[in-house]
Amino acid sequence: MQPTFRLRLKPLCLLTLSALHAYAHAADPADPAPDPAGAPPMAIVEVTGTGQSRQVQNITRADLQQAAPGTSPLKTLEKLPGVSFQSSDPFGSYEWSTRFSIRGFNQNQLGFTLDDVPLGDMSYGNNNGLHISRAISSENIGRVAVSQGAGALGTASTSNLGGTVQFITLGPANEQALSAAQTLGSDDTSRTFIRFDSGRFANGTKFYVSGTRMRAEKWKGAGPQDQDQFNSKIEQPIGDHVLSAFFNYSDRREVDYQDLSLESARRLGMDWDNYYPDWQRAVNAAKGIYSGAVNNMDDAYYLGQGLRKDKLGGATLDLNLGTALTAKLTAYHHGNEGQGHWYTPYTPTSAAVPISIRTTEYTISRNGALADVTWDIGMHTLNAGVWVERNKHELIRNFYAVTDGSYHNDFLHNPMETGFRQSFVTDTRQFYVQDTLALLDGRLKVNAGFKSPKVDIDARTWSGDRADGSITAKKTFLPQVGVTYQLSQNDELFASGAKNMRSYQPGVNGPFSQTRAGYALSIANLKPETSNTFDLGMRFKRNAVQGSVAVYYADFKDRQLGIATCAGIVGCAGTVVNVGKVATRGIEALAVWKIAPSLSWFNTATYNDSQYKSNYTDNGKLVATDGKQVVDAPKKMFNTELAYDANGYFARLGAKYTDKRYYTYLNDASVPSYWLANLAAGYKFGAVAMLKDVTFQVNVTNLFDKSYFGSIGTNGFSTSDPQGTSVTLQNGAPRQVFFTVSGKL
Repeated sequence: MQPTFRLRLKPLCLLTLSALHAYAHAADPADPAPDPAGAPPMAIVEVTGTGQSRQVQNITRADLQQAAPGTSPLKTLEKLPGVSFQSSDPFGSYEWSTRFSIRGFNQNQLGFTLDDVPLGDMSYGNNNGLHISRAISSENIGRVAVSQGAGALGTASTSNLGGTVQFITLGPANEQALSAAQTLGSDDTSRTFIRFDSGRFANGTKFYVSGTRMRAEKWKGAGPQDQDQFNSKIEQPIGDHVLSAFFNYSDRREVDYQDLSLESARRLGMDWDNYYPDWQRAVNAAKGIYSGAVNNMDDAYYLGQGLRKDKLGGATLDLNLGTALTAKLTAYHHGNEGQGHWYTPYTPTSAAVPISIRTTEYTISRNGALADVTWDIGMHTLNAGVWVERNKHELIRNFYAVTDGSYHNDFLHNPMETGFRQSFVTDTRQFYVQDTLALLDGRLKVNAGFKSPKVDIDARTWSGDRADGSITAKKTFLPQVGVTYQLSQNDELFASGAKNMRSYQPGVNGPFSQTRAGYALSIANLKPETSNTFDLGMRFKRNAVQGSVAVYYADFKDRQLGIATCAGIVGCAGTVVNVGKVATRGIEALAVWKIAPSLSWFNTATYNDSQYKSNYTDNGKLVATDGKQVVDAPKKMFNTELAYDANGYFARLGAKYTDKRYYTYLNDASVPSYWLANLAAGYKFGAVAMLKDVTFQVNVTNLFDKSYFGSIGTNGFSTSDPQGTSVTLQNGAPRQVFFTVSGKL
């Protein structure tokens, strides 16, 4: 059931704006507050990448602050050119539905880091990292840097066939402060954030600790979306050097939304969801007794949910070894425990109870280190570095007996049956070196270098018929070259080319998710995926307008495809094969117009043509994908946003257009295009009694209450779906409203 205040949005907004207007005329607003970390106020958008030979842009602190608190930083990136983001929740943090791609490369083919620490590919089926929404609270992120084409050589990733996303945190503030924010809103949402900054002590030490408590109900169906987080960081200068350390903890528990098909959405409605808490209806459906418009077992299940506990910690030593020589050493550890619950009618507990809980259980223990050195010598800037990591990962499929529909929101133990159990040890070693040469008084810069990744996976199957053995993905020489040329003080040309490799995955969707027989047939011809990417563009400034234009091309080879052999809930082992090439070409543009000191207009446009360039066979049948569009890769995207900030008032009104997207390789089924608008507005009160920097903010997501399909491929992509029966879609959240009050002591 939708909350009452969402249905009464207009009167409530009018009352809120009236109250803000009255307060504004009753008190003198204070100057805008500085950033919690003591940084100066930042521009609304940095077109940037100035001096970079690749297409690079930043999302700033201002963008992150004016999103609804708890919004995934990934969601804030959707305004940038080339970026596509979908989720079925308003925050973009529901991991089962999160879909993120850049220039047609999906999330599993990109690289992600947090303060240089690798987050893996942030896939739902954990194996080599964790999602940014669990790695750190969004309030503690300072900015996000996106490289659409190819990431920097030193990025700690072996999955970035396409671009990279680097999250940079807010360090401890120089001044002591206690910051707090409280958010209330749609579907019983309550988010509390508290952060304490120690300020700088006499010996230079400073630290912060923060806690976040998020409680919300699903916007359709029933079940909570809860998360508790703890973040901390300490910095200590040692002479000319700086030692820092951090520790983050997350406990996330989210109840799933039911996946839809085009056919089931027409028959049951877009608000259709799982049966919970109607246990008897789920039991009847498992016995083939359907009610309402339900006509098959896969229309809904009783309940699904994801449980994740993560600990992420590390230490960094920044060394200033002279006027021309610096170094950085980082060590980190990530521990994860996770379970995905799915109430399955395909494995009964007993004759009387035709349902059990099917789990996918994960554990991760990653330990790694990074070392980087930069040496400025004459016209040259030399960079070199190494990254090593050992990842111990376990993947288990269990079935647990149930007697009734009682809600279990904790980790289960003592299964009645084990489908499979696998363990993996993954050793990663990557070295890079690069030289940047400055010519023509620095107007021309040429950089060239290479990286050498090697990833060894040792897999052992302790139960079940899944494959085991050892496999290595390596490339001795993956080059990257780039050029920037400064035409004038305000104009710059850039060009780059890079070759990258994506290593094999140890767990879900990797080569060891096949049966032993399937692995034996495929391993001889299996190759790691590789790509060649090229960028050519220009950055410009014209008085109140700045922006960039880029054209690009990517040649993607040895595409790996996991071919499903049954419905997602059944969990059969699929087959993994190389199915040929993909070619991507496109153009993207960004422009920011500073209409007035308090008003700016931000726009981006993307045209991306990603096509399969090879056919393949499936069980002896030809699948004619040559010339078809890549799944979940919209051809056209547009984003526009007006931002206002003056006299304490601030507001942002933005809209994003996403073209239609195919979810079948033969392009015979797709979801339609859509526009989606969001609003953020508020008032900065300044000092109120003992508090300072008091701010009130309202966020409205999906402003015009658009009904649309957001995430696709949640249960994988299929070859063909002419009848629209593939259950692999999720619709986006309706209009949601959130109110936030924040301040400092």
